[in-house]
Amino acid sequence: MAVLVTGGAGYIGGHMALALVDAGERPVVLDNLSTGFRWAVPTGAKLVVGDFGDAALVDRVIADEGIDAIAHFAAKIVVPESVADPLSYYDNNVAKARTLIERAVKGGVGAFIFSSTAAVYGDPGADPVKEETPADPLSPYGRSKLMVEWMLDDASRAHGLPYAILRYFNVAGADPQGRLGQSTPAATHLIKRAVQTALGRHASMAIYGDDYPTPDGTGVRDYIHVTDLIAAHMAALARLRGGGGSALLNCGYSRGYSVLEVIETVKRVSGVDFTVTREPRRAGDSAAVVADASRARRELGWAPRYDDLETIVRHALDWERRIHNRFGAEGPPREGA
Repeated sequence: MAVLVTGGAGYIGGHMALALVDAGERPVVLDNLSTGFRWAVPTGAKLVVGDFGDAALVDRVIADEGIDAIAHFAAKIVVPESVADPLSYYDNNVAKARTLIERAVKGGVGAFIFSSTAAVYGDPGADPVKEETPADPLSPYGRSKLMVEWMLDDASRAHGLPYAILRYFNVAGADPQGRLGQSTPAATHLIKRAVQTALGRHASMAIYGDDYPTPDGTGVRDYIHVTDLIAAHMAALARLRGGGGSALLNCGYSRGYSVLEVIETVKRVSGVDFTVTREPRRAGDSAAVVADASRARRELGWAPRYDDLETIVRHALDWERRIHNRFGAEGPPREGA
């Protein structure tokens, strides 16, 4: 049997493919390479170039490769972009996901793991945020993810499709062995942008909003190392295969850091004091979102290994240096449409 990893040529999906190979599994990566990279797919994983919303292609892959589980990562993820262009987000993140779920049901897939987000909570007011906290997303991105959660729950009730929905908080860092990391040159992730600035890729970096109701006025987030996040996925896969039942789980460390704290950590770890500018808030951003991840620890036996901001930053910085040495200042070229 094999695991279908949609978006497996990208950042988080690529780490899932890597973990599956490390575990002796047979991952099949489905990616249109619009933001992912062919070279990021690990040896031992099969790459199928195509769209996860292509029903005929998904049917063939499920049948030909003997897919018993799907880990779905492919999605548009930029919050401000979703506010400006919501219909493209509903098309890609919702309509195509509906097709993928339908084909999973028709193909007899026994487990579905969905990459969701803390953005479904919006600006929750709760600290930390539990899975029972009412979802109230502020952006089309967050709404699109919540809609897929609803579809999965309905499909499970109607057709018996077991699922695990993992609501990520802010994913950062890179494989500790230096095999993979966040490689998209124009990525908007805070830690990615900060380490790029420390290494001279940008003249400065911006803080968007310094008037939030937080201790220093900047947004507070719960940052999780990508390797710990993938460990939760692997545990969720084992749970579903073992008949443990569907689950909705937060993935974070239950510790928040402000934008300013992250920037100061990057400066300290890199040894570079770069320029920071202050800009108005961005649409769709919330003041503070920190996870209560006790359910994931309890139900999955999940025990994070890299829950330290300096470690996360150091791994991200090491990876940024690696891709600069390989591809130069412009970073890896885009391969797909």
